[in-house]
Amino acid sequence: MFSAVLVTGPRQVGKTTLLQHIFPSANHVTMDEPLLRETAVESPNAFLKANPPPLFVDEVQKAPGLFEPVKAAIDASRKKGLFFFSGSQQFNMMEQVTESLAGRVGVLTLLGLSLRERAGASYVPPFLPSPDYVTQRRKAGPLFPAEEAWNAIWRGSLPEIVVEKNFSWEKFYASFVNTYLERDIHQLVNIGDTIKFTRFLRLVAARTGQLLNLSTIAADSEISVPTAQRWLSVLTASHLVYLLQPYSVNVTKRVVRTPKLYFLDTGLAAYLLGWLTPDVLRKGALSGAFFETFVISEIVKSFYNDGVLNPPLYFYRDKEQHEIDLLIDVNGALHPVEIKSHSDPSPKDIRSFSLIDQIAGTQRGEGGVVCLYEKPQPLSESDLVIPFGYL
Repeated sequence: MFSAVLVTGPRQVGKTTLLQHIFPSANHVTMDEPLLRETAVESPNAFLKANPPPLFVDEVQKAPGLFEPVKAAIDASRKKGLFFFSGSQQFNMMEQVTESLAGRVGVLTLLGLSLRERAGASYVPPFLPSPDYVTQRRKAGPLFPAEEAWNAIWRGSLPEIVVEKNFSWEKFYASFVNTYLERDIHQLVNIGDTIKFTRFLRLVAARTGQLLNLSTIAADSEISVPTAQRWLSVLTASHLVYLLQPYSVNVTKRVVRTPKLYFLDTGLAAYLLGWLTPDVLRKGALSGAFFETFVISEIVKSFYNDGVLNPPLYFYRDKEQHEIDLLIDVNGALHPVEIKSHSDPSPKDIRSFSLIDQIAGTQRGEGGVVCLYEKPQPLSESDLVIPFGYL
């Protein structure tokens, strides 16, 4: 569809491998090479003359000045599939893309391997708690085994740690954190005190699945609230954290306006908090939060992998503590989802769904409870039990 494609996502998620696999004939250059980066930064026009399309530029965030001459090349050619870029979604890079390549570039976000990819299922549309979705998912191929749920949650979803079963989990994530702190963080913002940032990272991981409370995190990290806000922006920009926004359109003032915070890779969060085995994580105090976090990340992936940059995902909570874990806004209907780590769902799990009827101007869609039950079952005329493996 586009003359250029930009794939963003966290470190080690497979952006380069994906683009090389799909477009093997494109000339591949990386901005990790100092000489190439210097040329691209100092003389972008000369760089493009020396590297004509089809061109794949890796780590393009290190040379954002390329986007203007790329725009000129695209406008002169009008062909599709000229340029391919990969990089972290940093503020300055995305601003350059928006300003220079509007309408010319397709942007995709790549996260870790989804359960569908691990199971080897074919294409499935974004998750929706409906019988049609369950039918499509079943037809698409193998389902992820429910008995492996906690190992998947604990191990995480980065491709290398998923595929290489013998890799040391602890050493892998230790290396990931060190590389992230030493390279990515210093590129995004001048942290100054890496010890405090590491503490901040752990405190954020400990609050996965909770309402964001920057004041508490800042106090516990011994930093100011503005610093905590800036550091959190770094985590969201580098795709380590996802902020699920509250549903607030035409809602009364009783509704909570604060987003919920989710770590997008539960393996990394488990490492940061010292949960050293799947069983310890399953029995720990944060097991419910980790299960919810993993489910949310899988649903986010289902939209990202379908090319949806801004998934229509929300949660509901009012000041009386009434809550719905997830609302999916599709075609004018709100589809409610509850996320439970147990394997014995019951109608009481969907009592909160009636809250949607109190939101003026909304229509309630089909809903569901995602849990560890073995197979899909109806809970009411419009609500289903959806097993973990169907995500």
